[in-house]
Amino acid sequence: MKRSLKIFGIFLIMLILVSGCGKKEEEKVELKEETAPIVEEKKLQILDENSKSRPYAVMINCHNNALPQAGLNKAFLVYELMVEGGITRMLALFKDVNVDKIGSCRSARMQFLGYARENDAIYAHAGGAPDAIANIKNTGLNDVDVDGKYGMRDKTLKRQFEHTLFTSTKLLSDAAQNKKYATTTDKGNLLNYSVDEIDLSKMEDAKIASNISIKYSNYRTSKYTYDAESKTYLRKMNNTDNVDLVTNEQYKVKNIIIYSLKYSDYSYNGYHGYQKIDNIGSGEGLYVTNGYSIPIIWEKASENSKTIYKIKSTKEELKVNDGNTYIQIYPTSGTLTIS
Repeated sequence: MKRSLKIFGIFLIMLILVSGCGKKEEEKVELKEETAPIVEEKKLQILDENSKSRPYAVMINCHNNALPQAGLNKAFLVYELMVEGGITRMLALFKDVNVDKIGSCRSARMQFLGYARENDAIYAHAGGAPDAIANIKNTGLNDVDVDGKYGMRDKTLKRQFEHTLFTSTKLLSDAAQNKKYATTTDKGNLLNYSVDEIDLSKMEDAKIASNISIKYSNYRTSKYTYDAESKTYLRKMNNTDNVDLVTNEQYKVKNIIIYSLKYSDYSYNGYHGYQKIDNIGSGEGLYVTNGYSIPIIWEKASENSKTIYKIKSTKEELKVNDGNTYIQIYPTSGTLTIS
């Protein structure tokens, strides 16, 4: 009897030990499951691709006496075109950002209206050429004249009065609400963005693009110098650093799209020297990023339709790197130099 109890006790101890080992093994398995790494999905930084917000497209002054400008460091897309006198102006687009000071703001011109429309943007300007104002009214383009309650004058600046007008995303939002404009869109973004870095150096027809000079006229040359550390281009207006009025930092650009169009003079309502551009159809240009350029093709079916950009060698639609983009549309009489 004693022997039977002894054997039973040994068996019971072994059973308890085996059961404990099983629990420890289960605990180990559970621990592994809890510490498994979580892989986060990459997202664009320049904008939210799922956002339906309409952008604001603001006319920006590029006169030498109006520099420095303000707020372009928050724009996701900027166009630069020539106006009368060889001077350029910019159309800067803002979406889902808060910017307290944008400008200085300038008047509407015909050649910018189609680029506001291709982005389904609310167009902000300070007055405008008579034909541009008439076109805005006749076509129903949603616009905001910021030379009034939707703008602000910076009287601390030592520059001519015409170069002191600024606006903000808050003022533009107030205007859109008061004017009962739609603030959402289903037309999507103009450009296709890549969440993964694009390396142009491995693509067909790629060329080094460290220094870029785009001469619009004797008055204006826009220049870029590649900064390998930040993988962006530092911007100049003529030979002056293009810096921000608020931060005093030089503007940095990730993507540059460059092409030339035929500009021609026209007169309207007794005023001479206005510029029109021949931008319906197709042509060739360059896409520049990360120190390299490749040839591209642009296509625009109508004034209101989106400009489509394609890689020339493959005819595939262009994807651009995650970052801001400047579209430089210079006259065929100008000069493009890249080294």
